[in-house]
Formats: sequence, C-alpha cells, structure tokens
Amino acid sequence: MDQKLYLVTGATGYIGGEILKQLKVAGKKVRVYVRDTNKVKEKEGVEIFEGTLSDRAAIKKAMVGVYGVYHIAAVYREAKHPEEYFFEVNAEGTRKIFEEAISAGAKRVIHCSTGGVLGDITNPPGNDKTPYAPGDMYQRSKVEAEKIALEFYKSGKISGVVIRPAMVYGPRDTRHQKMFKMIARGAFFYVGPGMKDVHFVNVEDLARAFILAMERSEVNGEIYSIAGRYPTKLKLAANIIADHLGVKRPWIHLPVKPLQWAGVFCETICKPFGIEPPLHKRRVDFYTKNRNFDVDKPKRELGYEATMSVEDEIKYVTDWYKNNSWL
Repeated sequence: MDQKLYLVTGATGYIGGEILKQLKVAGKKVRVYVRDTNKVKEKEGVEIFEGTLSDRAAIKKAMVGVYGVYHIAAVYREAKHPEEYFFEVNAEGTRKIFEEAISAGAKRVIHCSTGGVLGDITNPPGNDKTPYAPGDMYQRSKVEAEKIALEFYKSGKISGVVIRPAMVYGPRDTRHQKMFKMIARGAFFYVGPGMKDVHFVNVEDLARAFILAMERSEVNGEIYSIAGRYPTKLKLAANIIADHLGVKRPWIHLPVKPLQWAGVFCETICKPFGIEPPLHKRRVDFYTKNRNFDVDKPKRELGYEATMSVEDEIKYVTDWYKNNSWL
C-alpha cells in the first residue's frame, strides 16, 4: 500500500474536496491545508493544517514529510477584490507552495490552473500550444501562476504537471446549478444565439485525472486540459437538460452588447465599495466564448478519459440535482 503523504491545498473547495474524498477511498495518507478547518468535510483520518497562501510559515509546517502536493487553492472571481490581491494569492501563493515543497523535500506538485487562461478559443480545440488570452483578473493571475509552476518544473528541483480543468460540474456543484435550476423553472435565457461551444467535465472525473497525474511520476512540465469526451453547444446542452426534466426548452434570446455594458457598469460601481456586483461581465461572457479543449493528450499520456458521454453526463448531473431537491 502507498504510504506516501499527500497534501491537498484548498480541500474545502469543490475540486479539492473531491480529490480528498477519492484519496481517502484509495487508502492514501492525506493532509489538507485550508483557510477554515471547520469547513473540511472529510475529517476522519485526515491531518488538518490551517493557513493561507500568503502565510509562508504555515505553509512550511504543512509541507513537513509530504511526498506530493495537489495545489488547488486559489481565490476565485470576486469583483470586490483588487487585481493585486488575485496575484498575491494565486500567483505568489503558488510560488510559496513550490518553494516550501522543494525546501521540505517533496517530489511532486500537481498544479491546478483553469481552461479560462485561453479565453475565447477561436481555433479549437485549445491545447498547450494555444496562446494565452485571459479575460479577467482571475484568469490573468492564473496565467501567472501557471507560468511560475512551469518554471519550477523546468528547473529540475521538483516535478509535476499543470492541469487545466474545463467547465467543472457534477454532484453538489453550486456554480452551474443556477443554469439547471433556471431551466427547470422555465426562466433560463440565452445571451446571443446560444451556439458557442461548452466543454464540461464531471468533478469526479477531474479528481481522478489529478490523481493519475500524480501517479505518472515520469511525466514532468506538461500541460493537460481535462474535459469531457467532447464539447457541445450551449443550446444543445440546455435542450438535453430541459428534455430530461420534461420541461419546455429555453427559447428567449437577449442581445449581447447591452448586457455586457450592464455587467461592466455594475462592476465599476460596486468595486470601490467592496460590494459583490449583482451582474458580472464574466457571467455574460459565459454565453459568448468558445470552450473547446484537446482531450487526446491526457488520454495518451495520463490514461485519462471521461467515464460517460456528454449526454449521459448532463443527465447524470440533472438527476443528482433533482433527486437531492436542488432544482
């Protein structure tokens, strides 16, 4: 049995929590590094360390005896924070994680980036050769964090890979739940035609990909987009949800530009007061950007492939929401 010690940062989040769960099921020795220990759901048999990505001393303590690190923690899109804060946590925090992992003698760090670093993918599928095109301060900070991780891999001081998750959903997901819920209630609408590519990944498959990446110790310095078997159109995905629930398919289409302007206006007004705006430009961008990722490379090099077709995956998530009264 593998008795190496693995550290998961951000284990109270959606992705980190699923990785923690799967590591425990596999009988791995696990330690977590989180901001709030009370939010750790899988506590039994888990070592819990508290701290932030700005606290080098706390990171140093958490790294003692660790073999491999799943670096998932990050500050997500919150318009109330200035851009400097995103870089402090997501980029410089990543630097601290790598430096302290190396100092403690850890062998491997698997770094969680985001498919969002590629922005609107105009020549799909997006892959590790596609130019960066971040669209907001969160994505810009994740580009910088990704570059930091790649430099450490290149240095030869530690090994690992970068994982870029596609659009993460699945059981207990609250982010995309809003779309499912609106469709169930007949309140969902499109901004624009609704024919942009969407590329989902089930969180359970994503966590499995992270664990495969850790186990493939011979692979170093690579970037992998982790997604479902193939993308679909937003309108088609919405229709699958509606048909599976037995409700009317969404049909309302709103113009793009006015809503983008409204999102920018809301962010501009609310940000100086530290208020989370009711409408983000990025929420409008959800309808206007192509997300379409190369899934052949992780299949070849990590042995990763999504467990279900996109249609079955969407139905699986829909059923979970329905059966757990989340719709």
